[in-house]
Amino acid sequence: MFKSVVLPISVILIILPLSACSQKPDPGSNPKDTTAASTEPVKLLLYSNGATFTNTEFQTLIADPVKKKYPNITIERLEPPSTATPEEIFSSGTVPDLIFSTSTSYYRFIKMGALEDVRELIKKYNFDASRLKPFLYDAVKQIADSGEIYGIPFNSNQHILYYNKDIFDKFGVPYPPDQQLTWDQALDLARQLTRTEGGVNYIGIDVQGPLGFARSLALPVIDPKTGKSLLSSPDWVRTFTYSQKNFEIPGFIGKNNTYNYDRDQFMKDRTLAMRPAWLANMVGPMEELRQQGIEVNWDIAPIPQFGDHLGETREAQVHSLSISSQSKHKDEAFQVITHILSDETQRILARNGRVPAIINPELEKEYGADVPVLKGKKVQNVFAGKPLKTHATNEYESDITKYVSDAYRDMVLNNIDVNTAIRKASENIDKEVERLRKNQ
Repeated sequence: MFKSVVLPISVILIILPLSACSQKPDPGSNPKDTTAASTEPVKLLLYSNGATFTNTEFQTLIADPVKKKYPNITIERLEPPSTATPEEIFSSGTVPDLIFSTSTSYYRFIKMGALEDVRELIKKYNFDASRLKPFLYDAVKQIADSGEIYGIPFNSNQHILYYNKDIFDKFGVPYPPDQQLTWDQALDLARQLTRTEGGVNYIGIDVQGPLGFARSLALPVIDPKTGKSLLSSPDWVRTFTYSQKNFEIPGFIGKNNTYNYDRDQFMKDRTLAMRPAWLANMVGPMEELRQQGIEVNWDIAPIPQFGDHLGETREAQVHSLSISSQSKHKDEAFQVITHILSDETQRILARNGRVPAIINPELEKEYGADVPVLKGKKVQNVFAGKPLKTHATNEYESDITKYVSDAYRDMVLNNIDVNTAIRKASENIDKEVERLRKNQ
């Protein structure tokens, strides 16, 4: 049986005392937020899967606000061994009441029968779903085939362009502007920054291959209904073609055929000039470095986009809260979700570096106010452009994206052309989906 504890592990975000915590509920809070379903003492367990969510964030963004609103409800975090699967957790005897996850995790939980359809709870407690950002709520609703609603958005995890100002200064290249660049313009910048200086190889940008470019168009890898590969479509061909433009920049392929440059190259080695990435993937680790006394001279710009899609960003990842179908406290769990979606609690999320799930531009003005590493940064660029709704997925998509990565590797290392790489990946994807279906 797993223990439910809140551990003081290495934190990603320093959470400063929040004036919002001592304020009265906002006039803009959900007016239909009612009292708790029960006044008896209740303990709820929360399990986090598939999304970055630190213990400090859990305490500050969920446990503390809920305790203040509902003194009878205590939320604890379920901390299973890192090797434990969701299936093992739900058969352990200690079942979570709430699940924090991304929408891409849903299929696994749905197959297990672990998620509660919250439509009846939405009606029972008059939850005003019109306050949720449509591109988030619609992404959650599109998971089910028959109208079930298996989660409520918690926050929007969006993409921005991180850039290292020191590298730009070193080579006398102007910083990315506050106006959105096209991918062609971003690659032109990258060519000026990809060079060797003093024995150090600097890389201008790594968009992470076709899968990275595909996020700009919200492309599914396989047809959500049939499971057939979609890689031969014109938009997918475009992502492979632009990936080739990226790795063909002279100097991009490094020693020992290195062609993947990620967070460590940006934060620690400081050899990657620009990195398109999720907010949750970078802001916390950058704050952790700051706590260690390591300062990186960086800032943020709008994420680049294809020329015919300017004004849009990338598909936003939905971090959401679901209720376990095995929970004995579903009403209380839904009341917790309702309060977390209030203006009052969403303001705390915004101030601590998470983009709110609700429609309230005033909260966006406070984004990152209590995250030291974001002080002085161009946080307004987080909200430059319209995020895309996460693409509709097939239950096998997470199992077959590896073939897209394999195709990209063949292009980089084996000089395979775009059409051949796509054809090979498509054949492998279709075979794998067929195999997975037979083994169900």
